[in-house]
Amino acid sequence: MYDKGKILAGIALFLVLVLFPVWYGAAQGGPGRPPDLVVGTDAESCVRDTETMRISHMDLLDEWRNRVVRDGVRRDEVSGREMSLTRTCLDCHADREGFCTKCHDYAGVDPDCWDCHNLPEGAGHER
Repeated sequence: MYDKGKILAGIALFLVLVLFPVWYGAAQGGPGRPPDLVVGTDAESCVRDTETMRISHMDLLDEWRNRVVRDGVRRDEVSGREMSLTRTCLDCHADREGFCTKCHDYAGVDPDCWDCHNLPEGAGHER
């Protein structure tokens, strides 16, 4: 009973630390403005609709990788295009820094695509 002041101070400090992220987020006004991406495409359409690509392009790329490597399937049934990051996606989205990197930095993700995929020099793809 003699430590009532210390207990109340500890509870107050705990609440401040636990609720700080909530207060900080409220003070910031929500998520930041999405980046302005350099699309730079002459293609009539992407392999999927824009909303699907924004939400789950990583799942599509994983599926493509598995189908190509494990099953030997090279054509996408939906779009009819080749299932290739460098020969399909980067044909339209050639500016990796202006498109891929900006969005991945905004989302706070670090994809491992470039651990295996090397962009050919002089092929129009900016690094």
